[in-house]
Amino acid sequence: MEDLIIIGKITGAHGVRGELKVYPLTDDARRFLKLKDCFICGQNFEKPEAKVCNVARLDRGNVLVRFEDISDRDKAELIRGKFIAVTRDNAVKLKKGSYFITDLKGLSVIDDDRGDLGKVIDCFETGPQFTLEIKRDKKKNLMIPFVKVYCYEVNIEGGYIKCRLPEGLYELYD
Repeated sequence: MEDLIIIGKITGAHGVRGELKVYPLTDDARRFLKLKDCFICGQNFEKPEAKVCNVARLDRGNVLVRFEDISDRDKAELIRGKFIAVTRDNAVKLKKGSYFITDLKGLSVIDDDRGDLGKVIDCFETGPQFTLEIKRDKKKNLMIPFVKVYCYEVNIEGGYIKCRLPEGLYELYD
């Protein structure tokens, strides 16, 4: 199976004609307006099912999507809680210095002073920036602001992120 990237979570049906309400998990919800070929799958990409998007529109922070083979509310409700994913070829093209969250997961985080801190298990938006959640052995997970001043080198191919933690941050989690 191709490498998939999750772009949204189906939160429920909208109306009676099979339209779906989707919470976008992408920086720009407008990317759904050009969505055609995609997959419906579980959070960990299990059981991907190919779908064709007929139409998408923005609605108060969500996206409303209609798929070719879902024509009523009952069918739409069956996939509530599933995720919409696209192949890497159908993903938006990233600017230099931008990354897909899925590519950051599993990277080792190496601090200049403390060495290997652990591995990235999640990256989520916290206001104006993103935060990395780092899984550590037998310790509380570490949260690091994912900003250039702290995370100064990201090497996807090499499998690591180099960082310089701000003073006192590490101690908050020990």
